Amino acid sequence: MDPVTRVRDHFAESIATKQTAAEALVDSIVAAGRVMSDALLDDGKILSCGNGGSAADSQHFSAELLNRFERERPGLPAMALTTDSSTLTSISNDYAYEEIFSKQVRALGKSQDVLLGISTSGNSENVIRAIAAAHERGMKVVALTGRDGGRMAGGFEDGDVEIRVPASRTARIQEVHLVVIHCLCDLIDTTLLGAD
Repeated sequence: MDPVTRVRDHFAESIATKQTAAEALVDSIVAAGRVMSDALLDDGKILSCGNGGSAADSQHFSAELLNRFERERPGLPAMALTTDSSTLTSISNDYAYEEIFSKQVRALGKSQDVLLGISTSGNSENVIRAIAAAHERGMKVVALTGRDGGRMAGGFEDGDVEIRVPASRTARIQEVHLVVIHCLCDLIDTTLLGAD
């Protein structure tokens, strides 16, 4: 296949995946926006985590809340658990890589907070353990997953929201996750500030 066709195929597949996701995910995105907005209105914060591209997505989300999304507003309390190299390497070295997020959630999480856990496969052990730690702290969880939800799908409690992208290709799942993150930021701003 020639390069031009390959590029066009990527765009076509991305568009098709987003159209399918738009139909399937609206209700869960709205529910997640409500959970996050309620936490922020209750003086809570949003902790986020993921690996690789999902780590970048967790940092992207946190930056949009701490700084701004599309509207001028005060910063909102959010923290990506993926950014402190000293913490990540000390936990990995002294305990296990699987504990890098759960130990932070236990130390920083409060019952009014929300954990945003991101895993395209739903099988990231360190995110699964972070979800368990969030539940120990009485926190609600919003999860961005894909495929069949993986092992994360069996670990949710009442009040949690899973946003599972109906796709199997990692790149397409990540592309939808980014749109979902922007939807969540918009819903939070609209809830806290009113419609523009």
